[in-house]
Amino acid sequence: MKKIITTAKAPAPIGPYNQAILSGNTLYISGQIPINASTGKLVEGNIKEETKQSMENLKAILEEAGMTFEHVVKSSIFLSDMNQFTDVNEVYGTYFNPETAPARETVEVANLPKFVNVEISMIAVK
Repeated sequence: MKKIITTAKAPAPIGPYNQAILSGNTLYISGQIPINASTGKLVEGNIKEETKQSMENLKAILEEAGMTFEHVVKSSIFLSDMNQFTDVNEVYGTYFNPETAPARETVEVANLPKFVNVEISMIAVK
């Protein structure tokens, strides 16, 4: 059985998907891009600000499901430019304890939704 997880504190989906699905004790969070949920606008400026907004969106979804970043077991980061890896990693790392950080891959892609520079998805287990 699956339960749809939705919060107004993260941006509404821009396609036929949900913010997250809870199946048993596992939460599958859709990729989050740097959209500010309260304004509906993209956060633009630099990759650190964009990464922070994406992570805050993920945090809101985790909280709605009764979880924290400590529950995350897998992350996927998609970047439009791998040269931004260090800046993304710097911001991303502030959300995790290095000793218990999740497994992760970072992939450079040609384009992302709304032509943003970063998108992050996660899997968490309670």
